Amino acid sequence: MRSLGLLVVSGLLVAAPALAGDAAQVEKGKSLFAAQKCSLCHSVAGKGNPKGPLDEIGSKLKADEIRQWLVSPKEMAEKAKATRKPPMQSYDKLAKADLDALVAYLESLKKKK
Repeated sequence: MRSLGLLVVSGLLVAAPALAGDAAQVEKGKSLFAAQKCSLCHSVAGKGNPKGPLDEIGSKLKADEIRQWLVSPKEMAEKAKATRKPPMQSYDKLAKADLDALVAYLESLKKKK
């Protein structure tokens, strides 16, 4: 029983820095969302353009699908048969670290339990 407790504690100690890193990544993505003026076309928590709500996008799309929407929006719109105007611009020129942070933020927008 004692070794099981040590195993659980060890697992938590290993996971804690990853969770802190994830939180920092999400915050960076949230800042990028504002800096890239994403709220002109999208909303989160009632802030921004209500025609493009993203509140539960992390529950609907996987990280790789979110990334595809960011870098290949035309192809994703065709695949989803989305007809919203104007079409979403591509963010394929963002630095990989910035794109990763934006994906982490959008993926964090999940349905409340």
